Amino acid sequence: MEDFKVFYDEKEDILYLAKKGQEEKVVELAPGVNVEFDASGELIGVELFKASSLFKDIIKSMGRKLKVA
Repeated sequence: MEDFKVFYDEKEDILYLAKKGQEEKVVELAPGVNVEFDASGELIGVELFKASSLFKDIIKSMGRKLKVA
């Protein structure tokens, strides 16, 4: 995962983890969760739609931990 970069589109509320490569295939793992592969079948991207609602509990928990620290 070292090659992956994280992007967040606030307007569309999509969290995207990606590395360089040309997308050949997209697989929907679950509603709102897609993975992308290149021609050799290597994972090059993960899309998480409605990211703020998917991670709201994690974000709240992180906020509490940061206040304590």
